[in-house]
Amino acid sequence: MTVENGSEKPQISVPKIKFTKLFINGQFVDSISGNTFETIDPRTEEVIANIAEGDKEDVDLAVRAAREAFDSGPWPRLPGCERRRIMLKFADLIDENVEELAALDTLDAGKLHILGKTLEVPSAAETIRYYAGAADKIHGSTLKMSRELQGYTLREPIGVVGHIIPWNFPSQMFAMKVGPALAAGCTVVVKPAEQTPLSALYYAHLAKLAGIPNGVLNVVTGYGHTAGAAISSHMDIDKVSFTGSTEVGRLIMQAAATSNLKPVTLELGGKSPIIIFNDADVDKVADLALQGTLFNKGEICVAGSRVFVQEGIYDKFLAKLSEKVKSWVVGDPFDPNVHQGPQADKKQYDKILSFIELGKKEGATLLTGGKACDMKGYYIEPTIFTDVADDMTIAKEEIFGPVMSVLKFKTVEEVIKRANATKYGLAAGVMTNDLNIANTVSRSIRAGVIWINCYFAFDKDLPYGGYKMSGFGRDSGMESLNSYLQVKSVAMPIYNSPWL
Repeated sequence: MTVENGSEKPQISVPKIKFTKLFINGQFVDSISGNTFETIDPRTEEVIANIAEGDKEDVDLAVRAAREAFDSGPWPRLPGCERRRIMLKFADLIDENVEELAALDTLDAGKLHILGKTLEVPSAAETIRYYAGAADKIHGSTLKMSRELQGYTLREPIGVVGHIIPWNFPSQMFAMKVGPALAAGCTVVVKPAEQTPLSALYYAHLAKLAGIPNGVLNVVTGYGHTAGAAISSHMDIDKVSFTGSTEVGRLIMQAAATSNLKPVTLELGGKSPIIIFNDADVDKVADLALQGTLFNKGEICVAGSRVFVQEGIYDKFLAKLSEKVKSWVVGDPFDPNVHQGPQADKKQYDKILSFIELGKKEGATLLTGGKACDMKGYYIEPTIFTDVADDMTIAKEEIFGPVMSVLKFKTVEEVIKRANATKYGLAAGVMTNDLNIANTVSRSIRAGVIWINCYFAFDKDLPYGGYKMSGFGRDSGMESLNSYLQVKSVAMPIYNSPWL
């Protein structure tokens, strides 16, 4: 592992922060209280900007605007092709501002700038385009009834939607939540994570430029326990979609149930296994395992943080992993040569380091890393533990950081049982050239996404979500679009028809 200490800093064009206020009913406005909060650069631990702190009263204003836009405004009543046209313009504007949007996410979340501008922000634009293409293809069904009735179904937008999005993928999560809701004809109130509010406000600005009507898309920045809680419990929000921790997911579900029983989509924590069998290409799977754990600093719900390696290649795998991690560069995320930037904030940084200390205390062996980097900012060495037992804390709890646990196994039956012995069920990787093993294991692992001989194989058309305490409901694909639509059945009698 290499640490870039900043002696030769890359040339960075830091954008001017243009939007720091709430976006409600098509306007940037101060919070009712006038309060603000600081958003911090995790590279320097310094303040980037002071952001308007929305609270329950601000959420009420945003919901009122969204409700008016839904009940009386044009958006749900536009032909699907017109919503498509406006959303395509929105996507084009995202592409035109890719450099600035990527820089905002790098400043706010410590994400790699090169990946932001070549992958995540363009992917956000493509996600908007994907759902724009579905906006004029929302159809019900004609039903073959069993008696003298004519029946059909309508698919109607569910109404006002509250989106509570996380800090690890600010741009992609914004598009994954907002895209299908807008295509369905819903209106939305977005609460970005307090750690990463900057890009969400910029997206709101672009949405207005694209022609999305006032009140259709609102952004309320603030804290989860105030603004987020107000969205979850609001009597005039018809659905909530949340990505984040299982603990917060429980609170959102409780609030939804005790308010107006609104449906919720929850994409929560994970402790995903990568299972590597003896016949796998060790060089290839070492790369996949490294990326599967360390990508985005390990701040990804589907991180393959439990790596099960069959005993026949265990030692060879560890040797290859040790070799590859030496070239992993930690440093300023604006530097295109860096693989890993700082953790998103001080709280997450401290949490990860506490898990690393627990791993040492409980008897796991450090293969590499194990401490904070000797530099300013929230940087942590990529850390790999071996001799990990299933009952160790680092093998059971979601760390959400650059920490891998390597575990040895003997048989297919054994590893299936151990991989499933977790409260989570978000994703899994299966590395083998044996089709029978791939089929058996992929059907036996209780998780929402299974990747065979690949990892992080996301696609806009591939539903994404979890089993067990990883949540329920799906983002991406048509399943996500359908979650923002109600199904209404219509029946009427028919008389003297020659057939039913």
